[in-house]
Amino acid sequence: MIIPPFRTEPSLDFQDPQNRQEMEAALKRMEARLGEEYPLVIGGRRVVSSDQIISLNPAHPDQVVGRHSAAQLEHVEQALTAGWQAFASWSRTPVEERAAVLLRAAELVRRRRHDLAAVMVYEVGKPWDEADGEAAEAVDLMEWYARQALEMAAGKRTAPISGEITEFRYIPLGVGAVISPWNFPVALTTGMTTAAVVAGNCVILKPANTACTTAAFLVQLWEDAGLPPGVINLLTGRGSLVGDPLVDNPRTRFVAFTGSRDVGVRINERAARVHPGQLWLKRVQLEMGGKNAVVVDETADLDQAARDIAASAFGFQGQKCSAGSRAVVVQSVYDQLLPKVLERVREIRVGDPVDPRVTMGPVVDSAAEEKILDYIEIGKQEGELLLGGRRRDGEGYYIEPTVFSGVSSEARIAQEEIFGPVLAVMPARDFEDGIRIANSTEYGLTGSYFSRDPQRIAVAKERIHVGNLYINRRSTGALMGVHPFGGFNMSGTDTKAGGPDYLLFFMQGQSIAERL
Repeated sequence: MIIPPFRTEPSLDFQDPQNRQEMEAALKRMEARLGEEYPLVIGGRRVVSSDQIISLNPAHPDQVVGRHSAAQLEHVEQALTAGWQAFASWSRTPVEERAAVLLRAAELVRRRRHDLAAVMVYEVGKPWDEADGEAAEAVDLMEWYARQALEMAAGKRTAPISGEITEFRYIPLGVGAVISPWNFPVALTTGMTTAAVVAGNCVILKPANTACTTAAFLVQLWEDAGLPPGVINLLTGRGSLVGDPLVDNPRTRFVAFTGSRDVGVRINERAARVHPGQLWLKRVQLEMGGKNAVVVDETADLDQAARDIAASAFGFQGQKCSAGSRAVVVQSVYDQLLPKVLERVREIRVGDPVDPRVTMGPVVDSAAEEKILDYIEIGKQEGELLLGGRRRDGEGYYIEPTVFSGVSSEARIAQEEIFGPVLAVMPARDFEDGIRIANSTEYGLTGSYFSRDPQRIAVAKERIHVGNLYINRRSTGALMGVHPFGGFNMSGTDTKAGGPDYLLFFMQGQSIAERL
């Protein structure tokens, strides 16, 4: 199977009238579908439950995006049975055919990218550019993993020995759970799920309740690309009724999770237990939180740093594990940089993301709104509130972009992940103190360092302990295949999505020796 070299999928320019018209048409198509009912998908069958999960539009919380069947315990068992039945044939399907499914699915995303973006605009409040960029990332992930699977199918060379033919190859694990988040409901769901599938595994997909509609769109797309029944099974449902039983079940071979630190730690603990009838130790992949720092020294381009601090902190309302929620600034340029940051933040336009002029939409739901507002009250005791700090009047979960200054490295708003539009600006004595502050949390996902001093940049590369370090650029916006993504410490297991060895998580090595 010969395919061209990998290239990242470009984002669309919505200043182009055609792109804007196509996106507007997609939003209208999605508006016409608001409130539709979506069943579970088990072994290719559509299964309706007596209970429902309702997905709402965070910009208009009285507007139903989708009504989803809520899985019960019996559906977990049914899905695992369907997955293992499909695994018998899918695991033996030639890798070329599995990769071809991903490549067809990538092409379908290219054709339907506006529709996928429109779902995210309505369901999780993504502005146009963020939603389109995520659709492009889904293309990249499937294109990348298809190529990676073909490369790994060749196996690895072993040392020769007289009288034997030896080989080392990778084989799939079995049936596993993918527990996907709401903040990147297309890209992260696609990445974990299709990486598992192209490696020869089958998946039970349990999406976040606030992004069920997006997951249903993806499952339909993968079926349209030719994925056999049972390879991906969709279980929308509450964590206690679906997530926990999936993690605990002895027939679950692996768990891939993206979400909060607390839930990830809990999954790790539960998955470590061996239950009666279990034949393996479960493999667990966790991508959790971040409290990422953007460090700026006195040699930096302050205009560029200000622009990227604002983008890192407030892109998608700060609801990214990679968000630069801490700006650590060397004291000698602190007073120069701060007004530049505030100027950039004031340019942010908050509103309904259906409007293409909006650059910051609502936070995802009422629970997120309450948590963020609570942290803002804490921040008022820990720093000086310079901008924002309020909920916008009217419907929708809108919180103003909020900036605190003079925050110490021990403050709660400097240590705990808020997951919202809140930036803590922190002074550092010098660049070495800035690096110390950057490393002073339990997380280690992303970080940025702004400097024009090559020696200091070399020190930053050596000492800033994060999975993704960016020099003179924002802490968000990793490109799959270009910036393999995953963090250290309490940010997760550093599985490096979109990297050269990501598929190894979903495979196991087998050594074979044949005596001549």
